[in-house]
Amino acid sequence: MTGTITIIKSFGPVFGILFALQFISMGAMEMSGPFWPLRIEELSSSTGVFALAGIGVYVCPMLGVSLTSTLWGRVGDRFGNRLMMVRALTGLAVTQLLVAFAQDVWSILFLRFLQGACAGYIAPAQAYGIQITGGRHRGVLLTWLQVATNVGSLGGAFLGGLILDASSFMAINLAAGLICAACTCVAWIVLPQPSGGEGASAKSSQVPVHSTPQEAPVWGLLILMGMMLASRMVLQVPFALYMQDVFHAPHWMTGFSYGLLAFGFIVAAPAWARFFNDRSATFILGWIIIIAGGGAVLALVAGMTRSLTFFAALYFLWGGLLGGTTPILVSLVSSATVSNRQGSVLGLSQSCQQIASIVGISIGAGMTQLFGLQTIYPLVSLLYAASLVAALGLWLSVRSHIPIGDAL
Repeated sequence: MTGTITIIKSFGPVFGILFALQFISMGAMEMSGPFWPLRIEELSSSTGVFALAGIGVYVCPMLGVSLTSTLWGRVGDRFGNRLMMVRALTGLAVTQLLVAFAQDVWSILFLRFLQGACAGYIAPAQAYGIQITGGRHRGVLLTWLQVATNVGSLGGAFLGGLILDASSFMAINLAAGLICAACTCVAWIVLPQPSGGEGASAKSSQVPVHSTPQEAPVWGLLILMGMMLASRMVLQVPFALYMQDVFHAPHWMTGFSYGLLAFGFIVAAPAWARFFNDRSATFILGWIIIIAGGGAVLALVAGMTRSLTFFAALYFLWGGLLGGTTPILVSLVSSATVSNRQGSVLGLSQSCQQIASIVGISIGAGMTQLFGLQTIYPLVSLLYAASLVAALGLWLSVRSHIPIGDAL
């Protein structure tokens, strides 16, 4: 723990600002996250409209991000990632305020797509952090920025449930829009420009900064990351419905259980980052195999239990496993990429994550409609088992190209 604190202090005060901005803005957006199916069901004129819009309300912003994130990353490499952060927060604020007043599902879907296309905050924030810190301890940096997102998710989902129990869905979105507007002002006024100006990253070294002795193929890492993310996102649409149908849980408990996944991530991710710091790609991938297997087991057990307390505890443990996945894999991708293309590759990573999320959400919603809510957790378990096989294949591929003595 002392070593982690020393590393964080070495990042300087800018890291604290980045952490706070990501925590607050992402938390604001997550306030409505688990409750969209309830709002869409309220506004839908038929079961068919609900089925389509229930998927679209999550898929549309992800589709917007997937189509534009790489482009915004290239713009950030040229003109500065700080500017891209301000642009993204502005997009979140404006579209969230407009969503608050939308009273039909099609307007909501359009605004959610526009929100994703104009936003894409996480990738430039990661690239800006790497630029400010000079690429030092990027695994720890990216993990803590992801922790900020999950802290926001935890608090946002719970707060959203409290607001919905006390007021209306419009109140959730109005609050989120105003919070994002405040974050925009802070980012513009407080965040310093990197030395050399906004476009300094475009002039930086062409040499990648390696954090591990061996690098896994970038596309292989992106595919594995996408498979594991899709496995989790299968539950996005049916989660609130499952909580109502199986446990008859109140909204606040739905938000609390949803947030426990993020809380488990928050607790475990820093430990995973310390554990993986300066480790080889083969060592990390070996543990990813174990984590995927653990996810398969936890998902299967979660689908079998009828105890709400035990179910919530499983979500906490599941979040702990997730702390050793996406930020670590993104760090491996980043470390294999030249310095002046960090925005582009992190934008590509964000696009791949959004595409994977779309696939996972679509599979989950489709399976729920076809086979019912009871099949959803066994499906997640099978998808994690497929991720295990993919991780094993990537581990064998990387290991076969390095001396045996370098694998640890």
